[in-house]
Amino acid sequence: MLIRKPHVAGSFYPSDPAELRQFFDAYFQPTAKLIQAKAIILPHAGYIYSGQTACRVVSRIEVPGRVFMMGPNHHGLGEEFSICAEGQWETPLGKVAIDEDLAKTVLARSQHIKNDPDAHAAEHSLEVLVPFLQKKNPALRMVPMCVGTMNLARAKTVALECAEAISASREPVMIAVSTDMSHYEPDDVTRKKDRYALHAIENLDDEALVKAVKENRITMCGFIPVYMLLVMHKQLRFMKATLVDYRTSADATGDRSRVVGYAGFIIE
Repeated sequence: MLIRKPHVAGSFYPSDPAELRQFFDAYFQPTAKLIQAKAIILPHAGYIYSGQTACRVVSRIEVPGRVFMMGPNHHGLGEEFSICAEGQWETPLGKVAIDEDLAKTVLARSQHIKNDPDAHAAEHSLEVLVPFLQKKNPALRMVPMCVGTMNLARAKTVALECAEAISASREPVMIAVSTDMSHYEPDDVTRKKDRYALHAIENLDDEALVKAVKENRITMCGFIPVYMLLVMHKQLRFMKATLVDYRTSADATGDRSRVVGYAGFIIE
């Protein structure tokens, strides 16, 4: 059985299970009523920078047994749309199984998506999300897909194919999308730019997101996965997107000269 070992444990997040649980205990927020989210958007930086944002989102939702994940391919390795179709991913909290049935359904509906575990081996954008979800539901199964294209037409086609596969599932499937926002500009500039993209996401408007990113040169590394999520909104009947938390790396470091933005959304 293929087991993907954690690649950034000990750098992006604690490799010691007790330390990782201590982090979650400190930042997960109690909530009276959990939301049955259809999708979430989480950042993927080191937990010291963006972990509180992710905690605030995942604290408020029920994590179902099936999760479909989309994130950017930072390294450019592998296919444009690469999933892991079998095996397990290991984290300091244990192993998470790949949902092989959902993976087969996704592959059967698209000629563009490929089973390519090598594309995931050194990619952090989805790995750093898994412990948050695992904390809430240790029995979850997942299908991770990293996206390595800027071709909007092809991304739209694949998004609709994925939505069709998710719609066919007899069990609820939550989508978890990974992105950071603007990169390496002053804090005030970053917050102003990101507001345009955040507004488009709040309105579930894929075309407005494209316009915002292009016109304002927003260096949002998960732009295409988030675009794909918004493309799915009619097919999967998304009704509302709520911005749960936004911050920049300056909130952790105090350095406002060169920051990265982080946002967390719940989509119902």
